[in-house]
Amino acid sequence: MRRSRQSLRQVFAVPLLLAILTGIGLLSALTGDGWRDALSWLTLAVPLLAIIGAMGFRQE
Repeated sequence: MRRSRQSLRQVFAVPLLLAILTGIGLLSALTGDGWRDALSWLTLAVPLLAIIGAMGFRQE
């Protein structure tokens, strides 16, 4: 099975999105309470969910 070549944008799209979400989560955790805490939990959970999803995808 041969895969088509991916562009640089396609390769780094998901890691860049995860980095941006992580930065937003860390900043919101440091700057306030209340809804910012909820935002930090949500955004910092996304990379963990991505890892779990990738592990499940690799095992199939």
